[in-house]
Amino acid sequence: MFEPRNPAYADAARAIFGNAGFITDIGIEPQAVEPGLVLSRVLIQPRHMQHDGVIHAGVQMTMADHTAGAAAFTVIGADEFVLTTSFTTNLLKAALGTELRCRSTVLQAGRRLVVCESEVFAVRDDVETRVSKAVVSLAVLQRR
Repeated sequence: MFEPRNPAYADAARAIFGNAGFITDIGIEPQAVEPGLVLSRVLIQPRHMQHDGVIHAGVQMTMADHTAGAAAFTVIGADEFVLTTSFTTNLLKAALGTELRCRSTVLQAGRRLVVCESEVFAVRDDVETRVSKAVVSLAVLQRR
């Protein structure tokens, strides 16, 4: 369990979804925010699909990265922000469904680096199937 350093951590984490144009273009929305945990979702549209009929890996990777960033926002100070320094994604199955859901959890919260894990699930006929998993490292930076 993580203790928030920012009393307004939930608002800060939710704001990064609405304040990022690319994320709103894709349609990724926060669903739940707790210290060290953020859940998000995107309703799948034709624009999210690859040429072969599966949900594009880029959508999954963007969702995993951005939701991890929001999770990191739950453990940093109000005068800080995070930027991804690296991420590794494993695509486990072809993503098929009407919705993607992401669960990002903070694994380690340091003063200068936060490491998160994101799992992405495709939802088809109300059944979740894990389709990808990522580990995301984020640098903690001071706002100027």
